[in-house]
Amino acid sequence: MDRRTTVKWMLAASAAWPAWRAGLAAQTPPGAAPSQLPAAPGYGTDPDLVTPHKRGEFWPLTLSAAQRRLAAVLSDLIIPADEHSPSASAVGVADFIDEWVSAPYPTQQGDRPIVLQGFAWLDAEGARRLGKGFAALDAATQTAICDSICDATRAAPERRDAARFFALYRDLTAAAFYSSPAGRKDLGYIGNVPLTSFDGAPPELLKRLKLT
Repeated sequence: MDRRTTVKWMLAASAAWPAWRAGLAAQTPPGAAPSQLPAAPGYGTDPDLVTPHKRGEFWPLTLSAAQRRLAAVLSDLIIPADEHSPSASAVGVADFIDEWVSAPYPTQQGDRPIVLQGFAWLDAEGARRLGKGFAALDAATQTAICDSICDATRAAPERRDAARFFALYRDLTAAAFYSSPAGRKDLGYIGNVPLTSFDGAPPELLKRLKLT
């Protein structure tokens, strides 16, 4: 999957999140009832972004070992390694997903059941096809399942909720990957770099923007 296409999808789909998150979170397929979110204080409105923190330091984490494996496999199907940068799981996307669905904030609490129910659907679909959980399937079958839910407008009616889950998970994966050092490098992002001096915008850029 082309990485920049992934970014375009992420930006396009983000506008639709509020409309379907609430409705999908309220739906619970058989055998996939989400547990209650653990109570946790969170980190407030001014988190420390400098001091390193350990996983689970702010709140209890949600995903089991099997779910973390599924999270890594699915994120790598969305953003695999290529000649430019590593895969999504290699930069910690599974850690990000676990932290995201565990956080005690309204948006994350709304996304938590969507992700957990989506994981349950993937495992159920894998079991239906080959008697295995999604992470244990061969790559071709994993890809085929994802292809059936990668576009909500084309998914079969009975797969629409799964397609909406996939859209959310794809966007979370892209957001996590492209905010990592490897992802920023892949995009050619040159911000957050200290300069000894600033000579203004490049003349060719100003000319292109018709500001000269």
